[in-house]
Amino acid sequence: MNHLLEEMRAGLWAVWNRRWLALGIAWGVCLLGWLVIALIPNTYESEARIFVQLDDVLAEQIGIGANARERDIDRIRQTLVSSVNLETVIRSTRIGDGVSSPGDMEAAIARLEKDIQVVSEGENIFEIAAQSGRGDLSDSENAQLANTIAQRMIDIFREENLGGARGEMSSSIEFLNEQLANREAELEAAEERRLAFEAQHPDLIGGAQNIATQMSATRAELRSVESDLAAAQAAAASLEGQLASTPRSITIPGTGGGGPQATLAQAEANLSAMRARGLTDEHPDVIAATRTVASLRERAQAAGGGSGAASMPNPAYSSLQSMTGERQSNVMSLQSRAAALRAEIASINASQAREPGVAAEAQRISRDYEVLREQYDELLQDREELRLRGQVENERSAVQFEVVDPPTTPRVPAAPNRALLLFGVLILGLGAGVGTAFALSKLGSTFATAGQMERTFGLPVIGTITHTFTEAGRELRRQRFKYFAAGVGGLGVLFVVLMGVEIVQRSTMA
Repeated sequence: MNHLLEEMRAGLWAVWNRRWLALGIAWGVCLLGWLVIALIPNTYESEARIFVQLDDVLAEQIGIGANARERDIDRIRQTLVSSVNLETVIRSTRIGDGVSSPGDMEAAIARLEKDIQVVSEGENIFEIAAQSGRGDLSDSENAQLANTIAQRMIDIFREENLGGARGEMSSSIEFLNEQLANREAELEAAEERRLAFEAQHPDLIGGAQNIATQMSATRAELRSVESDLAAAQAAAASLEGQLASTPRSITIPGTGGGGPQATLAQAEANLSAMRARGLTDEHPDVIAATRTVASLRERAQAAGGGSGAASMPNPAYSSLQSMTGERQSNVMSLQSRAAALRAEIASINASQAREPGVAAEAQRISRDYEVLREQYDELLQDREELRLRGQVENERSAVQFEVVDPPTTPRVPAAPNRALLLFGVLILGLGAGVGTAFALSKLGSTFATAGQMERTFGLPVIGTITHTFTEAGRELRRQRFKYFAAGVGGLGVLFVVLMGVEIVQRSTMA
């Protein structure tokens, strides 16, 4: 802590020892800075606020919702300070009086872009601020120019929102009509190429994708036919087995009454009827009927043939024979269909293997045609939607435009803040003087305290001699201190005078 206090004392002594140098530098920096501030022209700012209401039920029904209109307004706000609009402002104001070349126009546009701000306040309020601080114009001329720039920006905003939409809509529809005509010609050419290719290669219509689809469908159908064929063959084989075990005729007993032969014939007829219904030999009823037929057959053989018996065709055998023929016909039909499908699959494989380039060409032609057709349909839909939107916007505009605060001619400059700048220059000048004096003390070879000398040389200091003054010396010292105080006071008085002048000028402008 003692070391820090000693350093502070040494610094103050160093600055005080070179106080005249510090005061001179402070005067020079302050005078130069205040002169520069005095040469800075006043900048005047004119502000205006506009209100934009977005609300229309019909517009929302056709897709022009509030969000879409807000995006349009936001886009216009962002493009309001475009080069084209700024050039319009320059040519319609006195800014364009000194513009004589493209380079001058670019410089004027770049400067004007910094002087204009468009800010959104809430959802429907926009603030337009325009500044003018040109050195070749007077304060009143700068204030009037700021007002004119703000008014021109409001006019451009109104034209872009209310009047510019019609021209933009017409241009957009004309552009879409041109694109539709071009797409229609390209679509017709693609249609002709597709028809010519299909006439030349009817088996490759649709390209490789269509061929693969056909192959997949044919194979699926072949699997279904083969499954049906297996079922039909099994049914036909079952009927053939039943037909083989069914007698062609049955014996009818004579007029002398029934006997073993008649009973046997009736049992065989019942067994044939069961088999005709599709019952297998493992069925309990068929097993019982078979045993009955065997038992009756043994009894008939033991009894011998009756003189009154007669035979007739078995109706069950005829029915089974008819059903077997029908099943065999179905099997042959399915076999023919399966053979045809196999031949079709072989033909498709041969076409793909024989002409892969043609298949690729077919796919490319189909793809190009589909892409062109989709583009044409999208452009046609966009044109109709744009035409409907244009009619709604022209006949039933949903944008309500109103100037809430019109631009006024400013009477007080918005910049620069001379009071703050004057005070800043004063602080800078004093700091420059003190800093310079302290820096020069560090470059010298003198020591402010005995402690600094001890630390520098590493030797003990026996003692110090106090600086004494004579009466004449003390009088001279007081005189010089008065001069120094007068110099510091003069700098402060000059600062106060400049602040007073600034206050008076602002009150006069207002």
